[in-house]
Amino acid sequence: MAKLKKTNQRSISSLESVHRMVDETEKHLQLPHGLVERIKACNSVFQVVFPVRFEEGYRLFKGWCAIHSEHRLPSKGGIRYDLSVTQSEIEAMAALMTYKCALIAVPFGGTKTGLCLDPRQYSDYQLQRITRAFAVQLARKGLVNPSGNVPAPDMGTSSREMAWIADTYRTLNPQDVNALACVTGKPVSQSGIVGRSAATGCGAHFALREIFNHPKNLKKFNLKKGLKGKKIIIQGLGKVGYAAALKLQTVEDAKIIGVIERDGAIFNEKGLDVEDIKAHLTETGGVKGYAKGRFTPDREGSLEKPCDILIPAATSRQITIKNVKRIKAHVIAEAANAPISYLADQYLNKAKKMVIPDIYLNSGGVVVSYFEWIKNISHISFGRMEKRFDEIKGHQISEAIEKTTKRKISSVLKQNLLHGADEIDLVMSGLDDTMRRTHQELSKIFHDHPRIHDLRTAAYYIAISRIANTHLEMGV
Repeated sequence: MAKLKKTNQRSISSLESVHRMVDETEKHLQLPHGLVERIKACNSVFQVVFPVRFEEGYRLFKGWCAIHSEHRLPSKGGIRYDLSVTQSEIEAMAALMTYKCALIAVPFGGTKTGLCLDPRQYSDYQLQRITRAFAVQLARKGLVNPSGNVPAPDMGTSSREMAWIADTYRTLNPQDVNALACVTGKPVSQSGIVGRSAATGCGAHFALREIFNHPKNLKKFNLKKGLKGKKIIIQGLGKVGYAAALKLQTVEDAKIIGVIERDGAIFNEKGLDVEDIKAHLTETGGVKGYAKGRFTPDREGSLEKPCDILIPAATSRQITIKNVKRIKAHVIAEAANAPISYLADQYLNKAKKMVIPDIYLNSGGVVVSYFEWIKNISHISFGRMEKRFDEIKGHQISEAIEKTTKRKISSVLKQNLLHGADEIDLVMSGLDDTMRRTHQELSKIFHDHPRIHDLRTAAYYIAISRIANTHLEMGV
């Protein structure tokens, strides 16, 4: 059994956890003295305090924007609305975004923005007032703009808030032809991109598919090939968790045996219907009362149930020194940001469990955000120019096949040949390719480097190397 050092885990913040991971990775790199400290340092942090007037009077709101790195521009990161938002957490998430973008070779720096509030306590009208006021504060300081800092939805926000921010920025900057590129994750009707809302979950599905089809992974962790029949517990059935669970169930035929939510968890060893649970959750606000599963109010204990894959897709620091010894899952896939603390991660590695790190597994959102940003600054939808050309080409190919073979091809094959790529086809193809290519790079380091024995260190090795090379090549 792996042993944990006797360290006060509560004294290690998320930011310190990220820094320690970078320090661990530095041991495997040969970089000039001080460069890693430069990479770790957050470029700038802004605190914003602003009033919003409601019928009962004024309320003050506090938020932060941390710009961790501008080695690539624009910087990219989510805007979250949550009562747990602190400056330290925002800095940690900004750093993770820098490393995530570098790992998946998306040319962005890293940033994060947060507002300390519970969006469920406000009406839609009030949230719009708050969001627009926040956007004004950010825009005036250059913290929202298409070429410098491009936010996206995060916890507590959605495409709706992004539309409000984009409209506010465009009102303040009517001369900016690229104004709508100031945020991503917008509604499709407001120059968003098809597939963005499900992108992070779909990316997690692609990543898990690659992981479970790699022979060296299977041998190293004694896993069976493929996702079919794998028993999965997922924490959080929001945008990320729902999309991932649905794909794993419908495409891979995996078995979702447990869903953990705010009010507790439900289990069924025979498998749960993800869409049915989501409908119940939308209607009631929780999983309690769902008739086709066994309910328990013990959320923390539910993470410790036996399964093949545990997917924390809710909030950070869910697996810590307090509960890590009781985690029975063979594979832990970080769909949320930093759901495993630093020391817990060390323990899981020593216990020979596979941890798929967040900066790889949940990177699908920023991949598709990159596509949306490109779409906005190019001012043309993906597939618009080539779709009809592809259809004509497919028709010519089908005719050539039938003429050569003197046989009619099947209607299904003909339909596939005649189908020109839509935006969603191109987006999912690009996302799939990114996750596949990144996994190939990760696997090479993970399995071939003599001193790297976990995927997180392999991921940071690639990310830090790329950021360092950028600095060195630019002479900064």
